[in-house]
Amino acid sequence: MIASQDLWPFVGFWTHLAGAVCCALVAVWIARPKAARDMRHGGITALALTALWSVLAAALSPESIWTMLAESARNLGWLFVLYRLFRWDGRYRSGQPIRAVLIALVFVEVMQPFLVLSIARPDVPTVVSELIFHAETMLRLLMVVGALVLVHNLYVGASTTARTMLRWPATALAAMWVYDLNLYTIAYLAERMPEELAASRGLVTVAMCVPLALSVSRSGLELKFKPSRAVAFQSLSLLLIGGYLLLMVGLSQSIALIGGGFARLTQVGFVFAASVVALLWLPSEHMRRWLRVTAIKHLFQHRYDYRAEWLRFTQTIGRAGETAPPLHERAIQAVADITDSPGGLLLVPDEEGHLTLVARWQWNAIEVPGVALTQESAAFFEREAYIVDLDDLRAERDSRAVKAHIPDWLMYENTAWAMVPLIYYERLIGIVVLSRPPVARTLDWEDFDLLRVVGQQLSSYLAEQAGQEALNEAARFEEFNRRIAFVMHDIKNLASQLSLLARNTERHADKAEFRADMLVTLRNSADKLNGLLARLGRYGGQVSEKAEKVALEDSVAGIVARYAATHPVMLIDAQPCEVSARRESLEQALVHLVQNAIDASTKDSPVFLRVWQDGLQGVIEVVDAGEGMSPEFVRTRLFKPFVSSKNDGFGIGAFEARELIRAMHGQLDVESREGLGTRFFIRLPLAEAARLSGNLNPPQAEVA
Repeated sequence: MIASQDLWPFVGFWTHLAGAVCCALVAVWIARPKAARDMRHGGITALALTALWSVLAAALSPESIWTMLAESARNLGWLFVLYRLFRWDGRYRSGQPIRAVLIALVFVEVMQPFLVLSIARPDVPTVVSELIFHAETMLRLLMVVGALVLVHNLYVGASTTARTMLRWPATALAAMWVYDLNLYTIAYLAERMPEELAASRGLVTVAMCVPLALSVSRSGLELKFKPSRAVAFQSLSLLLIGGYLLLMVGLSQSIALIGGGFARLTQVGFVFAASVVALLWLPSEHMRRWLRVTAIKHLFQHRYDYRAEWLRFTQTIGRAGETAPPLHERAIQAVADITDSPGGLLLVPDEEGHLTLVARWQWNAIEVPGVALTQESAAFFEREAYIVDLDDLRAERDSRAVKAHIPDWLMYENTAWAMVPLIYYERLIGIVVLSRPPVARTLDWEDFDLLRVVGQQLSSYLAEQAGQEALNEAARFEEFNRRIAFVMHDIKNLASQLSLLARNTERHADKAEFRADMLVTLRNSADKLNGLLARLGRYGGQVSEKAEKVALEDSVAGIVARYAATHPVMLIDAQPCEVSARRESLEQALVHLVQNAIDASTKDSPVFLRVWQDGLQGVIEVVDAGEGMSPEFVRTRLFKPFVSSKNDGFGIGAFEARELIRAMHGQLDVESREGLGTRFFIRLPLAEAARLSGNLNPPQAEVA
């Protein structure tokens, strides 16, 4: 059995001896003619010095004078290897700071033998010996920290080709000096060299020999260690927490050195408070986001884990079921997840070419006007496919004159961060507007590349959905036409009966029996026609009238009088305004809109009408304070035939109203907010303007 006081010297003997043997073997391996020439210059010397240090640590002790002197020689040897690696990478010519740091580290290490020889004198007082120990430990820490900084710069600043050659030597040097950093930090805090860690340094020597051997092996150059980003983030989090706690422990030790009656209590309280702050603050959401951005920026060659991003994108878009949000919202989320944006908007072109809001995801605070972007802006994004960083435009960094195409409501909204166009076969399907992430950053080329690819993929999904909706609409029209065929058949039968009755009347009109049968036939035919008219109601038909001068205030007043007995409909302003229109078509469109407003309102909630002139157009405004409609309903369902929010509605009222107004060269616009109400605008050309443009009597148009 080994006594407890002899355990660590025993462990130190064998570990350092194993380290010396491994260093000797690797030195022989490097000395081969086929080995890399760059490692032979300095590498063999450094390995020989490391083997000498390990032998002295095994034969004497890790804390003996000769061992510490050999350790300084070992460090100088590896610093020379580090310098040779910088020379191999070609950066030593322009790296004046690198040479300055190397000279400073060599100077610090050269100071070590003087301190070691000073502390070895037998007549040195205890107080002086403690001061020299602290100074020696501090110099060791300075050298180790500086060396680690150089190793980091060696690898991070290297080219992609150079990193393949440098990763194994950098790994070996980092492993050796990271262990020394922990060893001397604990020694400085404990005011003595920890026997357990000092005895285990031989294992680190054995471990560093493995990557050094791989660095001169062809198969070793092909090996790559690629930890996942999740492992990297977790490791960085643990290192950050550990470093924070280590700093707090160091400060608490400094408090203890001050002394005093409350030093111990202050020390314990300080460590307790620091631990609570670390456990509460470091795992927070904001801290994790900042850590993610920092780690991606400094630890990875590429910002994104493309496999993980693509899997998440596919999962978001492919989500199905009753609880899944609509495709437009999922499209916004798929783009926002890439940049960690908390919300977004989707703007799509309407039939006039303007961009309007169709969906929003977790961003209800922003106010979006009815026309979010004009036709000119939409054409710019369709032509350039340009991803916009709005912060650049706000900072006047606009090399492509993009700011002229960005509306004020986006420029003045500080939470708006980026705009991603969705292009499908050179056609603009929509634009995703992203809100500012919690940890904002500047978009770079990798963001632009990934967002552009994702935008193209999303545009194909949205275009496919639009095509499917068009096919469904065509199928509904086909079904409608099939049903109309039966109606036409009934009308044809009625027409045949009436034709037959007219022919027989010429021959039998003088007979009383015939006249009685004729009345019965006419009554039955009228009942059938009235039944058909009741079912068809006010939908369908052909426009047979021609455009003429119509006084809007008179037409609107007639509509108000029609509903006076059934619902409060008020004309709040009626400016004289003559437009070019078809009187019956205009009244039919007004009936559609007013009736829909009444249906959406409560019993006593009035519907307001207003008439005024806007430039070369006359405008009729229909306003209600009813339930309102969502942007998604307005964009995708309001003007779609056979889609109705009412249980007994045909779903073609708004559709027919818009088609009637378009046939008169007019325009129907709508603004609506859920819970607040709806506002329709009928815009028709003034009669004089229509006369000058030659559209006073446009050709007849058929309305579906």
